[in-house]
Amino acid sequence: MSEATNETPWGRVDDDRTVYVREGDTERAVGSFPDGTPEEALAYFTRKFADLEGQVTLLEARIARGTADASAADSVAKLTEQLAEPAAVGDIAALRTRVEKLGTKTAALSEKQQAEREAARQEALAKREAIAVEAERLAAQPEASIRWKDTSQAFEQLFTDWQAAQRSGPQVPKGQADALWKRFRSARQTFDTARRAHFAQMDATNKDVKQRKERIIAAAEALAPKGIEGIPAYRSLLEDWKVAGRASRKVDDQLWARFKAAGDVLYQAKAEEAAQTNEEYTANLVAKQALLDEAEPILQVTDRAAARKQLTAIQLQWDEIGRVPREALRDVEGRLRKIEDHVKQLEDEHWRKTNPETKARSEGLRGQLESSIADLTAEIDAAKAAGNAKAQKEAEEKLATQQSWLAALGD
Repeated sequence: MSEATNETPWGRVDDDRTVYVREGDTERAVGSFPDGTPEEALAYFTRKFADLEGQVTLLEARIARGTADASAADSVAKLTEQLAEPAAVGDIAALRTRVEKLGTKTAALSEKQQAEREAARQEALAKREAIAVEAERLAAQPEASIRWKDTSQAFEQLFTDWQAAQRSGPQVPKGQADALWKRFRSARQTFDTARRAHFAQMDATNKDVKQRKERIIAAAEALAPKGIEGIPAYRSLLEDWKVAGRASRKVDDQLWARFKAAGDVLYQAKAEEAAQTNEEYTANLVAKQALLDEAEPILQVTDRAAARKQLTAIQLQWDEIGRVPREALRDVEGRLRKIEDHVKQLEDEHWRKTNPETKARSEGLRGQLESSIADLTAEIDAAKAAGNAKAQKEAEEKLATQQSWLAALGD
């Protein structure tokens, strides 16, 4: 400041302590400071300029960082108004230019923020729309394919997602939000109604199935005194059980355990009887094996009558011994059958030789073969005498064939 004139580049103080600010080629009185020195007067109004400049600088920084909100436009308008004729000393024209630029930037920022807010609203609406659509999809499932526990949990998660979007997401138009909420709520109510109906029906079915199977169990338990004789009736009850339906898994498992226990009583009696029978059959097996050892020398007998007599005695004893364990049946029956086949073969051979009809046919054929052999022998001699090797060879081949046939007839 010039001590002679009490001036700065942007203002001055006159003798009565009135302060002026220069704006271009003109100056304007901004106030007076009668109780202080000229320096204090100028300093006072320079600080007021600095305050305005500070507000502009702060707003510039907020806009540059993109942190200014919707109130930035109001701040620009207020600064513009304050800078119309401010009671301050400083480069007011430059500050007005800066505020004017802020107006342009604020408009652009406001437009950008508005677009971002609109995009965020659309995203929030899309998210709620997706929640509503998924809820409607879950509610529209065919009842037979619904997994009730999983779907209930899915609805709970969708509701949690809706609440989170409502609390932390951008505000959306009330009309649209209400319409989407109505869709979500309607879908959830539809599912809840179907779920209650399903489980009510399941409870009724469980009760009905349980009552039917309780009656089947009672009938099965009543068979216990019959022991093994009760097994056919138990099997019939098992068929009734299969068509009685299914209760809940836990209940059905408990009922089945009781029904099976009733059957186990009967089958235990059968197992005990089988064990006793098997012990008896084992003794029979030992006896039959000993009998087979005794019978196997028949395989060496060639006399038909003697073989049959021995086999008949074995067969009578065999039947008297009785049954053997099933697992040994094939072995012992096979050994006996081998002996029986041997005796039958002896008898068939005897019949073949002694059958009058067969014997007559054999003797007739023998005579024919012997006559033909004699003729062929003469034919061979004649061919030799004539030196006809070909005719001799053909006659010799025929002779060999007929001699083999004659040998096959036997004595």
